[in-house]
Amino acid sequence: MSTILIAEDEPDIANLLRDYLQQSGYECICKETGTDALQAFHAHDPDLVLLDVMMPEMDGLEVCRKIREESRVPILFITARHDEVDRIVGLRLGADDYIVKPFSPREVVARVDAHIRRQQWQQSDRTDAENTTSGLFLDTGAYQARYNGDIMELTPVEFRLLATLSRQPGRVYRREELISAAYDDHRVVSDRTVDSHIKNLRNKLHSAGAPTTIIQAVYGVGYKYQAGSTISS
Repeated sequence: MSTILIAEDEPDIANLLRDYLQQSGYECICKETGTDALQAFHAHDPDLVLLDVMMPEMDGLEVCRKIREESRVPILFITARHDEVDRIVGLRLGADDYIVKPFSPREVVARVDAHIRRQQWQQSDRTDAENTTSGLFLDTGAYQARYNGDIMELTPVEFRLLATLSRQPGRVYRREELISAAYDDHRVVSDRTVDSHIKNLRNKLHSAGAPTTIIQAVYGVGYKYQAGSTISS
């Protein structure tokens, strides 16, 4: 479970963000001052920081600067400031994204999902990642997938879905998570569209020699990748 540090001095906003993020499967730590936020960062090593600019004791810009001296963790500024200069300063200090109040909590969750996913791919070095249990090999730099040595011709969406599902074999991914993984532009996509992509992906895996059960549907929830569903090569 990924941990999100929420540095926000307005309790109503902090609680709203916490509730939405926890509903999406994240663990949250909330702090109301810049000093406490920096201490929490060192104590908990969060996977992403949601950082208000205007905070007591130490403002968000200074917190960002100090974090960037030692970490590349994703930092998303949340601020009531609309001035372009403020946004430029924050981005130059190393922020990864900028969200202006008032905001949609669902959009914040979508942005968090996207940054967490990108960070996980970087940390796990998926350019050379190989799932030896299932014979699946993914080269994210080339967007190329091989199963038991056979190249699979996948669309970018199919590749992202396969990379996400195979990251944690046996884990059930909700359709909302798969939509977030497959599309970087936060477009609205129906469950039927995801089901269609999964069907095509299954067919291509089967053509490469994988059993049809390698991606399994979990009724009313989503899909999971079964690493143990292999065949002899």
